[in-house]
Formats: sequence, structure tokens, C-alpha cells
Amino acid sequence: MVKRALYVGRFQPFHLGHLKALNWILEREEEVIICIGSPQYSFTVNNPFTLGERIEMIWEVLKEEGLTNRCIITSVPDTYESHHLWVPLVLSCCPKFEHVYTNDKMSRLLFTEAGIKVLSIPFFNRDILCATRIRRLMAEGEEWRKFVHPAVARVIDRIRGTERIRQVLSIR
Repeated sequence: MVKRALYVGRFQPFHLGHLKALNWILEREEEVIICIGSPQYSFTVNNPFTLGERIEMIWEVLKEEGLTNRCIITSVPDTYESHHLWVPLVLSCCPKFEHVYTNDKMSRLLFTEAGIKVLSIPFFNRDILCATRIRRLMAEGEEWRKFVHPAVARVIDRIRGTERIRQVLSIR
């Protein structure tokens, strides 16, 4: 059986910290399931990109980095306040995996309670490689491209993501 792990994130957008984390996980695992969380949200301040756009960002990076044969992309919707339903939903939406890589406290608690081993991921330049910060830079017209893979920047440009973030902020 393939040694496979789960890596959950919202990836709004998928940035170089996510890529470094993914490569770090791939040093330890044969395959990684990249599970996009909160796929039902888009066009909001914290979740400006659609599920399809996030899949495209990640897929383009995987192609350029030669990782498509070791990664599976999927998504699992939020269960809102019904946290006890989330792990069973993950298990039904994802291929089999042995353990989970996450630093999210709630995810750690839920998977641990379900008897699934949870491993931490080191943070890579968290002070600058942070999706919230990158979205803020985009909104303010500051330099953000150096914090994402060029493939992600191309997707964001094509979908006019920077303009979307500014528009969403103006609606608030």
C-alpha cells in the first residue's frame, strides 16, 4: 500500500509557504492528498477564490514542479459548528490516508479524537508567507507576486484576482 498523508488548507491563495510545506511532507511520504477546505466559500474577504480557481492554482504549480504523480487534489466542505461530522466527511471524500499533517488546533483535536495520527508541519517564513498578508498586499496594490509561485500569479492575473479582492473589500 502507498504511504499517503492528508494535507488540509484553504489555500487562499496557494503560496510559497504551502509549497515548502508540501515539499517537506513529500520528503516523508510517497503521496499527499491536498484537501482544500472551505470549498463552498468564495468572493469574500477571507476566501476570495473559488474552489475551481484554487484547484487550478495548485495543479499548475504541481505540473511545473513535477509533482502531479505524487499528489491528489480534493476538497471537503465545512460542517459549520457540527465539528463531530467533519472527520467522517473527510474520510468519505478523500482516498485512504495513514495520517494528517496540520497545524490547525481544531483539525488536530478532531483527527486525534478519531484515532488518526496527526503530525505538525514546520512554519516556513510564516511572518511573510501568510495568505492573509498576501491578500492584504494585493488589496493595497503592494508587491505580492514574490510570495507565490509564478504559476499561481498567472492564474490570479487571468481571473483578475487582485481586482476581485479590492471589489470584495469595497462591498463590506
